[in-house]
Amino acid sequence: MLEIQRIRNNKEAIIAGLDKRNFNVQSILEEVLSVDEKWRLKKTNLESIIAEMNKISREIGILFGQGKKEEGNKIKLQITALKTKESVLKNEVNELHNKLVKLMYQIPNIPDELVKKGNGELDNEKIEEIGKTPKFGFKPLSHWEISEKFSLIDFELGVKITGSGFPVYVGQGAKLQRALINFFLEEGEKNGYIEYIPPLLVNESSGYGTGQLPDKEGQMYYLEKDDLYLIPTAEVPLTNIYRNVILPNDDFSIKIMGFTPCFRREAGSYGKDVRGLNRLHQFDKVEIVRIEHPSNSDKALNEMINHIKELLNQLGLQYRVLRLCGGDLGFTASITYDFEVYSVAQDKWLEVSSVSRFDTFQSTRLKLRFKNADNKSEYCHTLNGSALALPRILAALLENNQTTNSIKIPKVLHKFTGFSEIVL
Repeated sequence: MLEIQRIRNNKEAIIAGLDKRNFNVQSILEEVLSVDEKWRLKKTNLESIIAEMNKISREIGILFGQGKKEEGNKIKLQITALKTKESVLKNEVNELHNKLVKLMYQIPNIPDELVKKGNGELDNEKIEEIGKTPKFGFKPLSHWEISEKFSLIDFELGVKITGSGFPVYVGQGAKLQRALINFFLEEGEKNGYIEYIPPLLVNESSGYGTGQLPDKEGQMYYLEKDDLYLIPTAEVPLTNIYRNVILPNDDFSIKIMGFTPCFRREAGSYGKDVRGLNRLHQFDKVEIVRIEHPSNSDKALNEMINHIKELLNQLGLQYRVLRLCGGDLGFTASITYDFEVYSVAQDKWLEVSSVSRFDTFQSTRLKLRFKNADNKSEYCHTLNGSALALPRILAALLENNQTTNSIKIPKVLHKFTGFSEIVL
């Protein structure tokens, strides 16, 4: 959420910034400023009434202390009238504040100056491409064909148990999945991230805190009876660890990570793009989260990008890094870099990670602040990234490392798998 002070002081700059997203925010900003003005006026009136009531209460105390009960009781009538006004104004102030917050929830984050204007994924900028496409002396199989051939993943069994988008990992397929998780966590620890195992269910406040609500409400699984949401990413519980927290000073750099299953409805997905592991309703992911001083967030973003690159380099996968254009940028992010691995059998690029910086957009919602050198509160910057999402990594590993009768396992995973190849 944008800070209200920023909206008051920088209306035209916000309009220009959101034009990169093709988002016309002018009418919303005008309504925000109108409601904000009314709210501040009502709030000032309420504070004046409360101050007047306090003043009269002190006068009554003095009168009673002097034995002037009759005069004191007369003045009490003024308190009664003011209390009625106070009650009405409190309701009006709360209603205006709630309306203001709902309006501000509709405004996405301002794109960073590096972000280009664009309509969608075709306008994203390719920053770099690493690795070469593997060559085969035979027609390579898709990962779903490999999974069936080597009995690694049973998609039909998942349909039987739950439905499409819920695969069952079997035998060496399950071990390979677990090996990747352990590898990602070990590398995260080497890079200074503290591991958490967070809840998989979150409350509404957590969803609003990181911006999944109300923006992505339709994509989240909701348990109505308990009023809880299944997490779409570990970003939600991990970042909410610091909701309503004021860090005691400006000397901080918080690095945390967590492995969790993730749950997404993926409504409207169909066809070849959802074959096999391409798009699932439940999948595993290791997430990294950083909470930084504003002056350090650019450096932190670059460190996170390099961390993801190193994971992919060690796995020996061909990948490319994209900077998303305004039209493809997530609602809460100011800048995002996507990582895509190349699937040789499908002849397509598969997204495996998004690394994003949110500036103060999430921390404003979270009320996540720190005390600066003048002992005043400032909002922190938050960042997160997939390090990494498992399904498409596994798909690329199976497809790009296949032979006619085996699958070669990257060397960095051997100590976790206990085997160096999968054979028929």
